[in-house]
Amino acid sequence: MFKAIYPKASRFKPLAQAIAKISDEAPFYVSVDGLEIKTLSPDKTALLIIKLPAIVFEEFSIEDKVSFSVASSELNRVSRRAGRNDSMVMELIKENNVLRIGYRDAKTGIERSFYLNLLNYELKELSEPKIDFNVTVKMLTSDFKHIIRDVKAIGEEAVFHYRDNKLYVISRTMQKEYVGEFSEGNPLTYLSSTKDDVKASYSIDILEAAIKATAASKTLTIQFDQDKPMRIEFEIVGGGSLIYWIVPRVE
Repeated sequence: MFKAIYPKASRFKPLAQAIAKISDEAPFYVSVDGLEIKTLSPDKTALLIIKLPAIVFEEFSIEDKVSFSVASSELNRVSRRAGRNDSMVMELIKENNVLRIGYRDAKTGIERSFYLNLLNYELKELSEPKIDFNVTVKMLTSDFKHIIRDVKAIGEEAVFHYRDNKLYVISRTMQKEYVGEFSEGNPLTYLSSTKDDVKASYSIDILEAAIKATAASKTLTIQFDQDKPMRIEFEIVGGGSLIYWIVPRVE
């Protein structure tokens, strides 16, 4: 048995959108510590992890560790029905093989329920990579959104290059080029590196998918290293985190 009440249903909307952008499936892993959703893109170029500790829920009850999965498109569709005054109930009803998503309006008391069929396959929990990074960058999600939209206007690949105590984000094609130069305080809130020169390239399409998470967060942390995966962590408003791992493009 598992039941949880998320106090602000509207905050779950961008999380569901982020999952649907990456994968067809939304695998839930629930324990006494909280709820995690971990999914890998079909081409295995992106890993998405959502962590919601038990403390962020108004109610969180579980008898035993449990895992299950639903279609991400259906979860996204139902999440869009949340109103701004709604709390969100997630309840696993095993005998019916469904996940109940319920909404309750705090002002009117109106309650609604949606039932999502569970996907029938054995889940294999993904583990988060353990990688040491040289470069760490922190910024507002609004600035991240502008950067990614700028590079999207140019090409298919974004180069992240740390040198001279600055972060450069570059995209080039045969006929045009974008170069963004960023430093701590303009507009980065934090920038550090243990090496003088670090460069790695990533797919702009996957970086653009990460924009979906900006609606759930105000700040983020980017970590990268020479030709290594990028880790982007969004701090979810109200508690928890959403993490992207993005495979680098290596020539």
